[in-house]
Amino acid sequence: MKTGRLEAFSDGVLAIIITIMVLGMSAPEAYTFEALKPILPVFLTYLLSFVYIGIYWNNHHHLLQAVNKVNGKILWANLNLLFWLSLFPFATDWMGKNYFEDNPTAIYGLVLFMAAVAFKILVFCVIKSEGKDSNIGRIYSKDRRMNLSLFLYLSGAGISFFIPMLSLTIYLAVAIMWIVPDPRIEKAIKE
Repeated sequence: MKTGRLEAFSDGVLAIIITIMVLGMSAPEAYTFEALKPILPVFLTYLLSFVYIGIYWNNHHHLLQAVNKVNGKILWANLNLLFWLSLFPFATDWMGKNYFEDNPTAIYGLVLFMAAVAFKILVFCVIKSEGKDSNIGRIYSKDRRMNLSLFLYLSGAGISFFIPMLSLTIYLAVAIMWIVPDPRIEKAIKE
C-alpha cells in the first residue's frame, strides 16, 4: 500500500496534539503584562514541545517520502510513535505548570526518549521492508545522531532529579540537533 493514508492520518494526529497542547495554556485573569509572568514556564514548555512536534512531523514526512510502500508492521510502528507523541500535551502541561520541577521534567524526558525509540523502531521497520540497500537503509544504517539523542534524553531524565534546568538545556540541545531534517534523505529523494 502507498504511504498517502499513513501520512494523512499522522498529520491529523499531530495537528490534534498541537491543538491539545495550546488548549493547556490559559490566559491570566488580569490584564497587565505582570500577570503573564506566572505562565511564562507554561509558554516556554509549550514552545519547546511545539518545536519537537514540528521536528517529528518534518522528519516523519521526509522518511515517508523515501518509502515506496507500507505494510502492517510499519503501520503499527507508526501508531507506536503517535502514541508516545500523544503524551506530549500531558508532559508539557505538567512540567510547565510545576515550574520545571524534577519529577515532571524527568517524565518529559522519558516521553522524549520513548518517542525517539518509537521513531527508531519505525525506521527499523521501514528498512526491513525496503531493504538494507535502499535509500533509507543506507541513510539510517548507522545513524549516530539518533543514538546520541536517545542517550541524551535518558541522561536528561536522570539529571532532572538533581538539576532540572540542566535537563531542559539537554532537551533543547537535542531539539537544535534535529531542527534541520536529514539532508541525506532530501538528496536520496532527488536521485
